[in-house]
Amino acid sequence: MAGQDALEVERKYSVDAHTPVPSLAGLPGVERVGAPQTRLLDAVYFDTQDFALARHRITLRRRTGGPDAGWHLKLPAASGARQELHEPLRLDTATVPDRLRGLVSAHIRGADLVPIARLSTRRTATELFDAADRVLAEFSDDHVESQVPPGIGPGQRWREWELELVTGPEELLDAADELLAAAGVHPAALPSKLVRALGPALQHLTSQPATPERKGKAGVVLEAYLRQHAEALLAHDPGVRLDAPDAVHQLRVSARRMRSALATFRKFVDAAAANRLRDELQWLAGTVGQARDVEVMRARLTDLAGGQPAALLLGPVVRRIEEESDFRYRQAHDAGLVALDSERYFRLLESLEKFLDQPPLTDRGRKTAQKAVARRLAKDVGRLRDAVRAAEDLEDAGSEDPAALDEALHEVRKSAKRLRYAGEAAEPVLGKRARRLAKSAERIQDTLGELQDTVVSRAHLLELAAAAQADDESAFSFGRLHALEEQRAAEARARFRRDWADFLDDHS
Repeated sequence: MAGQDALEVERKYSVDAHTPVPSLAGLPGVERVGAPQTRLLDAVYFDTQDFALARHRITLRRRTGGPDAGWHLKLPAASGARQELHEPLRLDTATVPDRLRGLVSAHIRGADLVPIARLSTRRTATELFDAADRVLAEFSDDHVESQVPPGIGPGQRWREWELELVTGPEELLDAADELLAAAGVHPAALPSKLVRALGPALQHLTSQPATPERKGKAGVVLEAYLRQHAEALLAHDPGVRLDAPDAVHQLRVSARRMRSALATFRKFVDAAAANRLRDELQWLAGTVGQARDVEVMRARLTDLAGGQPAALLLGPVVRRIEEESDFRYRQAHDAGLVALDSERYFRLLESLEKFLDQPPLTDRGRKTAQKAVARRLAKDVGRLRDAVRAAEDLEDAGSEDPAALDEALHEVRKSAKRLRYAGEAAEPVLGKRARRLAKSAERIQDTLGELQDTVVSRAHLLELAAAAQADDESAFSFGRLHALEEQRAAEARARFRRDWADFLDDHS
């Protein structure tokens, strides 16, 4: 059985051996300070030989001693916090539990996880209580001794403080920063004990990527954007495996952003390498992202049905939507997990890393960024204009096929999305101009995304109506919801025309 998982929010402080611990009783909300408790902690950290986890601020350890003895996996989360996942200790002390190993498989890709450091800590822990006798935070005074294998670095000894929230607000940490700064103590420069223990060995493997500059190489714009979203994809991988809210969506968006940027800036790099990556990113986004489509459709239809008068919901309408969505979601999510455990996915990640480590720049990719990137952005603007013109021609011709117009507007949406992502990538070298283009394109993308959602939902409602009829239930309510979605579609088309007029005014 999995142990308790939690979000770890804490601050670390560097102190010398003789720094006195100041009184923490004056921190806001602290009513009393508990009695100090001494704990002897022993932690063995596991990683690949090339520190694949540590390079991404991930720590995996087996700890004995203290109230949370066990296996701990810490993953980066928002705002400097870390998601901590626990598994209990086992007789086999050298084998990482399957659940934790699976959550880092995108990083290790079949490599062995071996001990890379051992930290022995003498911890004096003090709990801070509020007026209701709840523990707001725990303050730890740690005396640490590290050991690493030969060739990695020397053993070290140091002292540090930690203040970790339990039920208290983050403002408590800010107040602690001020209190300790007044005593000459400041937050630690390094994010974890492990990073300090590994020292130069880890720094040697952590290179500083190139930064886009107006007069720098154009290819660096693509490289930086790909690197940003490759990191985001890896960061969301564990969330997909844990079925965390929004994780599938965010992973798919990262894959789509990279695929789109490779299309816009394809002249900057070797075409064959870029096309291979685009094909694999399309496969990943399509396979893993199916669960997201089901999520969106379930929320859309349940909200729509929930807004109807009870008298107009004939039969188990909401239950049918939910049960059918649950079934489809589980199938889609399971298929996504199979993809994330596949060799194809691991090869994609390796190809992406190789591409970023040694970008195959062409002569155009070595040209000055400002002009070269502006030309690529202009190409995407032209692509959007052409897509809109094709949709307008279809509408002007009085086509009696609404599906054909919806498909043409879907192409407009895809062109707008591509322009949006291109603008995001170009912002470091084109500034406000690229940012404004991206925002305008995003409005069009969102509006036509609403239209596309109605296309999918209407098709799904017809399926639900047919299934209801087959079970001798009324299909009336599904027909009503279909009509409401037709109305939403008409409103989205009208809103797009206004968005496009605004785009032409702003970017003529």
